[in-house]
Amino acid sequence: MATSQLDLLKTLGDNTRYAIYLELARASVPKTTAEISETLSLHPNTVRPHLERMREVGLLLVEVGGRGEVGRPQHRYSVAPDAPSLGLEPPTMPVLARMVLSMAKRLRASPDDAEAVGYDEGRSRAVGYRAAPSTLEALVADLDCLGFDPVVSDDLRVDPASDDDLAAVVSFANCPFADLAQQHPDLVCSLHRGLVIGFLADMGDTQVGEFCDVTSRTPCRVTVSSR
Repeated sequence: MATSQLDLLKTLGDNTRYAIYLELARASVPKTTAEISETLSLHPNTVRPHLERMREVGLLLVEVGGRGEVGRPQHRYSVAPDAPSLGLEPPTMPVLARMVLSMAKRLRASPDDAEAVGYDEGRSRAVGYRAAPSTLEALVADLDCLGFDPVVSDDLRVDPASDDDLAAVVSFANCPFADLAQQHPDLVCSLHRGLVIGFLADMGDTQVGEFCDVTSRTPCRVTVSSR
């Protein structure tokens, strides 16, 4: 099961780990232990356990190949795609996102097209949560990793999409795509909607009821009910 965002942030509470993570988040290519050590003026034996800890909780990915110092397999580290956003992404990523959205507009992509793309991504992401205790917990964990800061209502209520199904309400305290969503709510919010629908469709036992996006409610939220 995915590590909670709180646990990930606690891991980064150590100054050395935070410095290492910052170095990797700003790098355009994966880095070796030796490269990180040299940049931060730390001994490799100091850096290695911190790298391993961040890998264990899902903050980093490691590639193994070739031979490094004294014949050891060479490890190259990079920030994991599902690591929470800390505002440290390479500056090219926001630029790329803006260009892709502009291209989608230019090609007359519809909200349905965006939802379909999000749906496929959601189904793909759900694969890693098959062992979760419940679909709701899995969805919340994944949205947490993506930076939406999901908050589940303490009370269940009737799903407005059906007359009698009880539904959990998941509110999004943060939107990692807020700037782009304000500019292109039809596409960005449809991507998010598709992401949630696809995730739940793959899990198989729940579905989306009401989905309130940036144009209809603050904070945005979704109701999730059993099928």
